[in-house]
Amino acid sequence: MIRVFVADAHPIVHKGLKAIFRNSNEISIVGKVLHYQDLVEHLRSKKVDIVVLEIELPGFKEIRTLRKLKDMYSSVRFLIFTSLSEEIYAISALKYGASGFLCKDNPLNKLKDAILKISTGGVYITNELAEHMAFNETGANPRALINQLSEREIQVLRLLVHGKRNKDIAVSLSISDKTVSTYRSRLMKKIKVKNLVEMLNKLQHIDLDMY
Repeated sequence: MIRVFVADAHPIVHKGLKAIFRNSNEISIVGKVLHYQDLVEHLRSKKVDIVVLEIELPGFKEIRTLRKLKDMYSSVRFLIFTSLSEEIYAISALKYGASGFLCKDNPLNKLKDAILKISTGGVYITNELAEHMAFNETGANPRALINQLSEREIQVLRLLVHGKRNKDIAVSLSISDKTVSTYRSRLMKKIKVKNLVEMLNKLQHIDLDMY
């Protein structure tokens, strides 16, 4: 039996998953939390195979928090089940330790498929994301483009790639929202992309923490 723990701020998600897998011979929902800190505490005492995690969970500050969770609980696998965009957040989530990514607007049978695949050591992504990741012929060396950026531009870029919103970046760097927008536009021009999705795809194999 696969022991699944749910970390989501919405009780309806807990009730829904509990109902879906109530009669399952393969998957058992063993617990739930509404806040990140509670998740950390519960994982210390509960035997869990997979955490179904909403990355908008209160207290879960950014995507790279996943790396901390994986360092603390290396035997636990994390499946991101979220309302946020797959194109924008999935690559970063996988990079920082998630074993799968699924948006909540997918049919629920895909959630079962994801849990079963992850439980055997696999990584679950949708066909759409697989195609998106494969289409990564950019024509320019991303590392060469990053080397031409200023220190402040790299700081903004790093936060964008980590899934931070403009207002969060403004607070982190003590600058205005308007200034963040200016940096964002400048970065897209320098990296030669049209939008944030293209930027994330282009930089998916680069560890910006090294810059």
